[in-house]
Amino acid sequence: MESLLALDNWFTLLMLILLQAVLGFDNLLYISIEAGKTPPARQRFVRRMGIGLAILFRLVLMFVVLGLINSLTEPLFGVGWTNVFEASFTFHAIVSIFGGGFIMYTAVKEIMHLLAVDHIEEIGDTRKKSVASAIILIVFMNLIFSFDSLLSAIALTQVVWVIAAAIIISGVMMIVLADRVSEFLKKNRMFEVIGLFILFIVGILLVSEGGHLAHMELFNYKVEAMSKASFYFVIFVMVIVSTVQTRYRNKLEALRAREHGEHAAAPTPA
Repeated sequence: MESLLALDNWFTLLMLILLQAVLGFDNLLYISIEAGKTPPARQRFVRRMGIGLAILFRLVLMFVVLGLINSLTEPLFGVGWTNVFEASFTFHAIVSIFGGGFIMYTAVKEIMHLLAVDHIEEIGDTRKKSVASAIILIVFMNLIFSFDSLLSAIALTQVVWVIAAAIIISGVMMIVLADRVSEFLKKNRMFEVIGLFILFIVGILLVSEGGHLAHMELFNYKVEAMSKASFYFVIFVMVIVSTVQTRYRNKLEALRAREHGEHAAAPTPA
């Protein structure tokens, strides 16, 4: 009861909700993309069921991490190839590297798919996926995305109800926002490409963080983690450039259409 009434726990809860909201943006992108591969009538169900199951697994993961918090950072095995490749892998490092690599692979695969399709309207018909497989991938990647945020939450507090409440509230927020993000991407297809590149950068972020945690060295150069500030700055620049480029292209197309109309309306010489 004292823990529930403590003001610092409520302040920490607010901080964790904000943290989950910020870190959950790329998660929503992935959920929208995966759900978009299923039949249209089932996409909303896939998004909600995937997030709902992910919340349950996050709560289970919370108890597992709290019980194994000390062993997660202990080296499991090392690899040594003098002057070429050296690393000492922990469980946290393995999760970050594997998860980041999978996200990068997914982003590149989807970008190549967009380039390979001749007609944009055919994209939804050429990459159909079963409801079950989409939900499994959403839950799996949700756990990958949430692993770092869960460790960050535990670093702030180890009060179980605070972390659990933050997970549940952020999950409900994701369910509410998932449909809106999906609809936005459908209406603004150019942002789907930006979203895929953001996912690719998220993969780089996780891989670099995993390499840093593993004290990885390539040809005597240490792998440094990509800072969160750099990550958000890159995303900000990508969105600004894309927005300016789109507006400039629209102006050029309008100008060309007007010039074409003027030429078509001009009388032909006798």
